[in-house]
Amino acid sequence: MTTQGQLNDESFAKLMALFYARVRKDPDLGPIFNDTIADWPHHLAKLSDFWHSLMLTSGRFKGNPMMKHLIHKARIKPAHFDRWLELWDAATNEVMAPEHASAMQLKARRISESFKLALFYKPDLVTPPKQEAKA
Repeated sequence: MTTQGQLNDESFAKLMALFYARVRKDPDLGPIFNDTIADWPHHLAKLSDFWHSLMLTSGRFKGNPMMKHLIHKARIKPAHFDRWLELWDAATNEVMAPEHASAMQLKARRISESFKLALFYKPDLVTPPKQEAKA
């Protein structure tokens, strides 16, 4: 049995389902995500692995999130990251224990700042990959 709000497979899966259901319905973020993601169950599992790796240093996630965002740079604006964080804060506060929600929010802010820096303010630091098919 798991404790509600702990950092484990169950809580990450619950968080991803709640959060991305809201993202998909969001008038600003939804069109970008819905046009990009073809297989939502697979994507949610990858995101759960990402957060599992990030928060628990499990090494389960294999991939390069920055490159995935660079593919869609033409559609992404700095304000999208702010909206993403608003939804993230609400979902983590609902699903996670307060100390875990706070830690995940801090990590998300750091990721957001890194992505904005690479995408908009220092784009010469990374070379965008070629356009790929939906994930």
